[in-house]
Amino acid sequence: MNILLLETATQICSVALERNGKLLTEIHSDEPNAHSSRLSVFIEQIFKETGLAMNTLDAVCVSSGPGSYTGLRIGVSSAKGICYALGKPLLAVPTMQNMAAYYFHLHPDYNGLVCPMIDARRMECYTAIYSRDGVVKETTAEVIEAGIYDNWLNKSTVTFIGDGAEKTRQLLSIHPNALYDTSFQISAAGMAELAEAKVQKGEFEDVAYFEPFYLKDFVAKKSVVHGLHK
Repeated sequence: MNILLLETATQICSVALERNGKLLTEIHSDEPNAHSSRLSVFIEQIFKETGLAMNTLDAVCVSSGPGSYTGLRIGVSSAKGICYALGKPLLAVPTMQNMAAYYFHLHPDYNGLVCPMIDARRMECYTAIYSRDGVVKETTAEVIEAGIYDNWLNKSTVTFIGDGAEKTRQLLSIHPNALYDTSFQISAAGMAELAEAKVQKGEFEDVAYFEPFYLKDFVAKKSVVHGLHK
């Protein structure tokens, strides 16, 4: 079974292709605001690299959020367009679950907790906590302050990952069980096994009505024209 994987919830634009839960190849870019220009190019490149035709796909899986409003819209729109064109089912994996699953995959000997964090501006982050067995703390949008994770840090090591982790490091790193992995990057590759499991369970999305999980309402910035005042 061939599944196309799309991860566009953050600044990183990542595309991967998996077969039966095993990663075939992945392409990504961390260039700011590149999703609209790079995503379709990466998808085309993925199929050239593997020598597969797009009509050999069995499903498309997209990171469902939370994260960047624009990034999520682009990823979900692309996934739905491919599903419509090929008549294939749509899968969706929560972004926090993707991050945690990929971290555990990269670190098979790690048995602590993982806290994925995505920058939501100022001192607010989208966060969750996972163990190898699953969700420990559901995804929320939280203002990060000292002591906020002590309930978990007092019981276990917690590794903080993602672009939100670095900006809050000074507040949280004072606890001896707080660990940081600044080398970690979110990737569509993290969805490979998760997507395969969803197929086996028949957990498909409604292509017509599926929407990303934004968690917070989108607020557009008011444009300012210098020299004009009301």
